[in-house]
Amino acid sequence: MIAKDIVQSVFDLVASEDALGVGCQTGVDGLFAFADPEVSACKAGFYEPVMCLVLQGTKEAQIGGRVLRYSAGDTLLVSHAVHVESAVIQASAQAPYVALALKLDLALARSLYDEIGGIGAPAKDLHSMRVEKGDAALVDAVMRLYQLSQDPLEARALAPLVMKEIHFRLLRARHGCMLRQLLRHESAASRISKTIAYIRANYTSQIPVADLAAESGMSLSAFHEHFKAVTSTTPLQYQKELRLMEARRLLAAGQRSVAAAAYDVGYESPTQFSREYSRKFGVSPSDHKATGTLLAI
Repeated sequence: MIAKDIVQSVFDLVASEDALGVGCQTGVDGLFAFADPEVSACKAGFYEPVMCLVLQGTKEAQIGGRVLRYSAGDTLLVSHAVHVESAVIQASAQAPYVALALKLDLALARSLYDEIGGIGAPAKDLHSMRVEKGDAALVDAVMRLYQLSQDPLEARALAPLVMKEIHFRLLRARHGCMLRQLLRHESAASRISKTIAYIRANYTSQIPVADLAAESGMSLSAFHEHFKAVTSTTPLQYQKELRLMEARRLLAAGQRSVAAAAYDVGYESPTQFSREYSRKFGVSPSDHKATGTLLAI
């Protein structure tokens, strides 16, 4: 059971930061608060490895052909950086959508996994996003971490201990199976994670898929199969999504012209960029630049 005073506290924090519908950092590094008093249009973005606990309301996320819905008391666990389209589907001024999200510390999770070993059942597939009802111990730990965020001294002294507890409980959780796969040395999930990191660091360059497969130590066919199983897309499509999302950020900030943004993110043809941008977002890049805002998508 999630206490109403915690829900109100998280909402008030987000509102005080003028971050409704966007979210804000709490007093604990890596812990973010989200609140939205109304349902939203579907928005595209990249989810980093993260755990999200919904305190109130409902959200829906789409990755590939999968649709995940998570409501109060549910936890969403994302093991890899993946492109997602999501929307708040249940919220109102009287009962806004409220959630806490904790960025996963994979180094901490790996040290715990190596220390404990043999924890939990293996994953039956390579889905990088899963939803389960949060067990009482995990929910309690997240609540305690949020409460620590309101006292800088307590946060500095105690947050690392609670962070370790949360990662331990996620590793033991039913939907922690993919996280456990990721932490296994030389597993397919681990290799794809390294490939994703490489693409994200070099997304403006031309990256031959055969080179990615060779670097991952897989045959080309096996690499394609495992990459799509984790991300629900192909390596080239993943790179394209990165380019378009970064261009969208640059244009909304008013930092670059349409042509400059296209070249900045790796396109050789502004015409091709405009065509793919319009197809992705339903509006031309020049329209995004004119409004100076990230239109709901």
